[in-house]
Amino acid sequence: MKTITILLAEDHGIVREGFRNLLKSEAGFHIIGEAENGRKAVAMTKKLRPDVVVMDIAMPLLNGIEATRQIVKAVPTTKVIILSAHSDDAYIEHVNSVGAAGYLVKQSSASMLTKAIRAVEEGKTFFAPLIARRLSDDKSKRDRKTSKRKIALLTPREMEVLQLIAEGEPNKRIATELEISIKTVEKHRQKIMDKLKIHDTAGLTRYAIGAGIIESSVQLTIV
Repeated sequence: MKTITILLAEDHGIVREGFRNLLKSEAGFHIIGEAENGRKAVAMTKKLRPDVVVMDIAMPLLNGIEATRQIVKAVPTTKVIILSAHSDDAYIEHVNSVGAAGYLVKQSSASMLTKAIRAVEEGKTFFAPLIARRLSDDKSKRDRKTSKRKIALLTPREMEVLQLIAEGEPNKRIATELEISIKTVEKHRQKIMDKLKIHDTAGLTRYAIGAGIIESSVQLTIV
């Protein structure tokens, strides 16, 4: 039996430990790394080249969707399974558009996760039954078109800036994190606002939540 190498990307230590203990007990699985934010997950995948990344969708600094997009582009041999507490249309559409090989809701059983890992490593796709049904629902596909068009307006860099804005980071911190100038951050912010026709930070945050870029728990003060 081939050993499947796995990278865990989950920002909550207790949850990550649970996944680690679960997967370590499974024959043929080997965890080669763990990342607590999306940016680190991308860097570690480029370095370690695991067979599979198990990726939480709500990751700090760089969300799981954008991290997946970067991983699929940089290391196409690595398959990504996204885990989320949500099965909203926006989340499903984004996951499907960035090339994730699997999508499971966190309520899924342990056996479903191990089954998903084996399936995607073999080159198959694996979606939780609820997700699969919604993907095959023509009405859902039509309803998601507007959200998809809007999010497609943003470049990958603008998506990164949008997430950091929505997470409450000031321009200086965003500039440091992305290794760009504050002036460039300001230009990205203005372009994002112009493209989305949203002209305040609270509005951008609400948009990011609705689009599945961040979870609502990130900004509890937004009303």
